[in-house]
Amino acid sequence: MAEMKHCERPIRILLGGGIGSGKSIAMRRFEDLGAMPVEADRLGHAVLEPDGEAFGAVSERWPSVVLGGRIDRGALAEIVFACPSQLSELEKITHPAIVHRVSEFASSAEDLVVEIPLILGVPGAWTRVFVGANPDVRLRRAIERGSSEADVQRRMDNQAGRDEWMMWCDKTIDNNGSLEDLEKQIDSLWSELRSTDDGLRL
Repeated sequence: MAEMKHCERPIRILLGGGIGSGKSIAMRRFEDLGAMPVEADRLGHAVLEPDGEAFGAVSERWPSVVLGGRIDRGALAEIVFACPSQLSELEKITHPAIVHRVSEFASSAEDLVVEIPLILGVPGAWTRVFVGANPDVRLRRAIERGSSEADVQRRMDNQAGRDEWMMWCDKTIDNNGSLEDLEKQIDSLWSELRSTDDGLRL
């Protein structure tokens, strides 16, 4: 008798959380377990390149951030993170392009994990996983990576809060503890997803 496939569909994970939550470490663990990793931040950078889908609209809206024919992302961040309405404008330009690129990966990859720093709606069947940690823990981690406290706090203030993430997600991972604790939770979730289609949202 032929062996039954572990599940009917490839695993598709949207892995969300704010700055310092540990979602990058979580993504690497999912990668170790067999998922293809995709960073939405990198896709966001790509769509701002001169040949990217968002370059024209962004350079037209904020011409001061175009230096040498390229968008200075640092200068752009200084502007939009200081003004929520301009951040919203930027997201309306870049998010559709990012979602399109994510969908292209999903159309060809087997098991896939996409790390997202903010809430994105991506068409298809996904398990939405929120990696959470207390604000003081997140702040400390981000500062230890080299960011200033003021910059981290500004980004945290502009990102979705825990309540918003909890409304969005299907599964949660608590990352206030050790790396071993984090990996145990991820391994358990992976085993669950390998054996069932539960948690997938269309």
